[in-house]
Amino acid sequence: MSTLVRDALPRHAAPWLFATALATTAPHALHQPPWLTALAGAMLLWAVWLWWKDVRLPGRWLLAIFVAVGCTGILIEFRTLFGRDAGVAMLVMFMTMKLLEVKSRRDAMVVVILGYFLLLTHYLYSQSIPTGLWLLATMWLITASLVRLHSGPTSQPRDTLRHAGVLCLQAIPFMLVLYLLFPRISGPLWGLPLDAHSGRTGLSDSMSPGSIAELVQSADIAFRVRFDGPLPPKQKLYWRGPVMEQFDGTTWNPYKGRGRAPQLTGLSPPVTYETTLEPHGQRWLLALDAPSSVPGDILLTGTLTATNREAINERQRFRLSANLDYRFNTSEDATVLRRNLTLPSGSNPRTRSLASQWQAGNSPEAILGKALTLFASEFTYTLRPPLLGRDGVDDFLFQSKRGFCEHYAAAFVVLMRSAGIPARVIGGYQGGEFNPLDGYLVVRQSDAHAWAEVWLDRLGWVRVDPTAAVSPSRIETGIADALDLGEPLPALVQWRADWVLTLRYRWEAINNAWNQNILGYDPQRQREFLSRLGMPEADWRSLATALGITCSLLVASLLMWTLYQRPQRDPVVRLWHQALRHLARRQVDCAPWETPLVVARRVREQCPELAEAFQPVVDAYLVARYGDNDQALTTLRDAVAQLR
Repeated sequence: MSTLVRDALPRHAAPWLFATALATTAPHALHQPPWLTALAGAMLLWAVWLWWKDVRLPGRWLLAIFVAVGCTGILIEFRTLFGRDAGVAMLVMFMTMKLLEVKSRRDAMVVVILGYFLLLTHYLYSQSIPTGLWLLATMWLITASLVRLHSGPTSQPRDTLRHAGVLCLQAIPFMLVLYLLFPRISGPLWGLPLDAHSGRTGLSDSMSPGSIAELVQSADIAFRVRFDGPLPPKQKLYWRGPVMEQFDGTTWNPYKGRGRAPQLTGLSPPVTYETTLEPHGQRWLLALDAPSSVPGDILLTGTLTATNREAINERQRFRLSANLDYRFNTSEDATVLRRNLTLPSGSNPRTRSLASQWQAGNSPEAILGKALTLFASEFTYTLRPPLLGRDGVDDFLFQSKRGFCEHYAAAFVVLMRSAGIPARVIGGYQGGEFNPLDGYLVVRQSDAHAWAEVWLDRLGWVRVDPTAAVSPSRIETGIADALDLGEPLPALVQWRADWVLTLRYRWEAINNAWNQNILGYDPQRQREFLSRLGMPEADWRSLATALGITCSLLVASLLMWTLYQRPQRDPVVRLWHQALRHLARRQVDCAPWETPLVVARRVREQCPELAEAFQPVVDAYLVARYGDNDQALTTLRDAVAQLR
């Protein structure tokens, strides 16, 4: 069936659809496979070429083949057609292929609606300020495309953009009302679970040589902290994560049991703080060592690890407190002590022999001192250590003597266990960078760290950081000062010029304010806001009522303003449109912008029996519109009335 004239897509509207497709799909190239980006780009360029050359669009059988090939490729790439990544890939493919069959306004409306939907999918990958600005500009563009579809051929792009801008501005009050009053769910505003197979960055719950060194090469933010009081000294900022007690000769892993409740005695007043943790896909939190108070839904395990009920897949805030000086489990279970003395049978014989020599006649504290003295005398702190063999600790201690924090923590714990001292590896972060503009301490992946914990009689578990013996500057001033030039640190961490720091502080403070105040508008903050408005016990029913009343008032206000601003319609044009509606009821296909003579010709072709009655309408309209006859309007009204 041929497309009706009134439904045919105006040629001038096609470029707006191309721009809509490009703006909504291009950012997805950052996280989609290259072949899909190339396919989408080829489809878009093909559609533009067909439009430019005014060539007939491809047949449906060819498009069906493209769709089948694209879906098969997505199925092979993602092993599913559902989920975030595969679903977005399907939408991108459909958007670009739809351009190859756009013939009518209805097809164009599909492109516009698909564009609005694709707009939302960008928030599944990023909720940053640049993403928000890009999406606002794209929403304006899509709305302009919608306006262009319903305007005549003489409409100018400037008028189209202005009209679309006014429509977007009119939507802002509704957006604010929905943002403030729509019932919140736990998690950030646009937080959705990630795909199960999607990659995550962050500290792992296991440790092997090189794992933390690789993580340190990222400048991504792990979490932010705001202290209620003064910032503690940097050398005391140990952020405790997984506690690894089991060693198979290469990799350290946590013990899966929960253990008894930890016994913590604070030796100094506790410090309280609020941490905003980025999603890392694990259940444990990064808590300042040693955590003394946690929220009710957080559990402190027997190894003093703060653990959430569910994996942290969204940005979340926690309010915690910690004792920087403490005694931890001065009385420990014999089972726990035996577990932290266990080593793989026959592994690292040279290390065991050295520890046995230290053990003879020396106290645990003296053995501990000998190990730290060894590290301080001959070892080098580097992100690029040589590969180690099957007995990795032996190779590290007696041959390479070059390593990162995981090498020192692992070797120290093996030495201690070989000497009969219970010891284990702690994973987490050390230090952080204070932003003076917003008062937050920023901890990055580059601050990832590993240290050791030994159990001593009457003292309990004591933190020992062998890395501090090798490179004191790593703990006192940060990793950028501890490594030589040429080490693979991210540029954001290495560049320390004042103007660079100032710019970075400003940008990160703005991002933090966005995260805390906009994306972090969670149920608790909504309750606090509503309490200030006099709704302290608001549930979803009262919120829905308030939302409905407020939106109704906004609609009424906007309607009244629109009616007030509405220009008086030209009676000549109104009568002409009335005649066109009569033609439409008689199945005569006319577009609103067609000239009267063209419409008259079409009436003669498609409905000859109406031509005689319609010709006076055309004549009267031309005189009333372009002539100087006071009686023309009356003549036109009478002619239109004769059409009924």
